[in-house]
Amino acid sequence: MTYPKIRLVALTAIFIIAAACDSLTPPTPTIAPTDVPTETSLPSDTPTPSATYTPTETPTATLTPSITPTETPIPTATNTPHPTTNFIYDNWDFVPAPANIASTLANSAILAFINTNNRAPSVNALTPQPGNNISTLYYISPSGGTPISILEMTAQTGDQIWVASTGTAIAYIRSENNASVDGLYVVDLTLPTPIRGRILPVTSLVQRGIFSEPSWSPDGSRLALAMDSGYDLDIFTVGRDGALPTNMTQNGSFDFWPAWSPDGQFLSFVSDRAVCPTWAPGVEGTCDGTNTPTPTGGYVYVMDVASGQVQQISQQWVTEPPTWVNPRQISYASGDPAFGDPERTLWIADVFTGETRELRLSQNNDAIKLSEVWSPNGNQAIYQAASTETAIVLANLDGTLVGRDDDLNFTRYGMWADWSPGGDAIAIGGIGGQCPHGVIVVNSQFGTIARGNPPPSMCEPQFSPNGSLLAFTGVNPRIDGRVDIYVANANGFGGVNLTANLRGTIRLLGWIGG
Repeated sequence: MTYPKIRLVALTAIFIIAAACDSLTPPTPTIAPTDVPTETSLPSDTPTPSATYTPTETPTATLTPSITPTETPIPTATNTPHPTTNFIYDNWDFVPAPANIASTLANSAILAFINTNNRAPSVNALTPQPGNNISTLYYISPSGGTPISILEMTAQTGDQIWVASTGTAIAYIRSENNASVDGLYVVDLTLPTPIRGRILPVTSLVQRGIFSEPSWSPDGSRLALAMDSGYDLDIFTVGRDGALPTNMTQNGSFDFWPAWSPDGQFLSFVSDRAVCPTWAPGVEGTCDGTNTPTPTGGYVYVMDVASGQVQQISQQWVTEPPTWVNPRQISYASGDPAFGDPERTLWIADVFTGETRELRLSQNNDAIKLSEVWSPNGNQAIYQAASTETAIVLANLDGTLVGRDDDLNFTRYGMWADWSPGGDAIAIGGIGGQCPHGVIVVNSQFGTIARGNPPPSMCEPQFSPNGSLLAFTGVNPRIDGRVDIYVANANGFGGVNLTANLRGTIRLLGWIGG
């Protein structure tokens, strides 16, 4: 019976082993704890908190405010971009000017004038004749003879014609109420057969409310003008053959009133860039949306044409174009009595040294100085003093009074003066038909050279380039009361009527060529 005991013991052992094995199976769960650390990889997921960088993206959301400047186009309802006018080259044709006119101009100084509404000749000059709608540009020798017809235009061109000092280039507004031909034209008289062509399809050079006369370079090769550039005005130059239109000042400001220096080295202009760096909306420093009014003036700047370098000349705000006195000096005025300014002051600047000086009398200074003309060397100026009455004043730049005439009572802004090229004589007349006096020529000490009674009266006197002759327009009531062009000796005497055989309205443009 021992066997059953053994079997029992064996069975018991088996049960013990089985129980032991059963008790060993729990290690499988103990793997779960090792899985729990794997769940400690949840912290390694804590980089998801690095999604707390999304806060740093919230600053990026602060970009949305910086986008609000772009919203400045909303106030830009006041400053929507103007359509810009592109330079074109069309409608080229020949003009009837003489083929040899360029050589004539190279050798001698002659006069340019406009004759509008020239009536058919009549036996009696007092008999009214039917008019026409034609304006003709003529050149004429100071010794007289038949005027040379250069260009015919409609009378709508009016004063919108600009002749280079060489006489070999002309710009004018052609206006015939026909969009396919109307525009700004240039005429090139240097070609064997003179030619003209349209460079801009515009009927006015008033741009953004500012009128800028175009300016020919001294050699007549390039024309400078101010044009709308969308949000502002820029100075462009273009060849007399319509070639190479170039934006000289593109910087977002209003740049206008261009003028070439007498040697062609510099181009002056007026700009608001010191106040408004740009008018383009949404750009840093823009004046758009700031209730800044569109400028009617600015500071005087000068550009070196070769290098493109620009320097500010005036510290005074000006509301009228500056004028070149000689190749290194430029004059300008500040203050406008028409808008209530108590003073209009005169300044002259040296573009090489940057020095600016005010012309102010050391005693009894005239607060309002009008119609000023500087001597060729910039040392003296003649002007019209305006208070309750007007007077003509000649003064030195250092403030000393040279002379004063209270009897020359031109209307305000109604005095025109011209210095002889040598600076030793000044011719004084009226302007715009308001010419109550006859010939008046004085020297640089304000002493009388010539003083004559009308007729003819003297308007817009101009010395020839060599100073030997004096041209002016005058009215002779003994004929029919119309304006004619006279040429006299430098002292104003010996005047000869050059336009007696023409009818219609005469306007003297000035000396060209030579």
